[in-house]
Amino acid sequence: MQLDVFTASYAGAVLALVHHPIIPAAGRSFRRLMSTFVAKPGAVEKKWILIDGKGLVVGRLAALIATRLKGKHKPIYTPHVDCGDNVIVINADKVVFTGAKHEDKVYYHHTGYPGGVKERTPRQILEGKHPERVVTKAVERMLARGPLQRQLMRNLRVYKGTEHPHSAQNPEALDVAKLNRKNVRV
Repeated sequence: MQLDVFTASYAGAVLALVHHPIIPAAGRSFRRLMSTFVAKPGAVEKKWILIDGKGLVVGRLAALIATRLKGKHKPIYTPHVDCGDNVIVINADKVVFTGAKHEDKVYYHHTGYPGGVKERTPRQILEGKHPERVVTKAVERMLARGPLQRQLMRNLRVYKGTEHPHSAQNPEALDVAKLNRKNVRV
């Protein structure tokens, strides 16, 4: 083993240091060991993913969608860049809740007027005009709020039926039920 002697007086002692990645040897400069990879927005490849929500548990589905939208399943994940895929969810009106959440869970919103707090249950929303909002709001609330969240939410398309207008993008079907047996309620 070759030693580079670097003399330093510390309490009158002479220290001999071996090649060290941080401390340069005499007459040598610092050298770069590794650099952190940062994905550029233009270099990210986005895929289209199709998920059938029939019989899937809302929270588990929303967590998986949020992960795909953020891009955490990719090795090039960068927290401040939109690295995720475009996600299409069909049959959003057929998602299920575990336990008694279908009746007991309450979604609140405020109209902006004094005393204007309104509340609705998942059953009311799923039986209403826009049942896909249950999935949309669940995913939206799993992402950190800010400009990146708004950009990521534009990559999510949720439809209440089996039809969607994105067949030209050739989306890959992702079977969420096969990933974990807890993802489905029969």
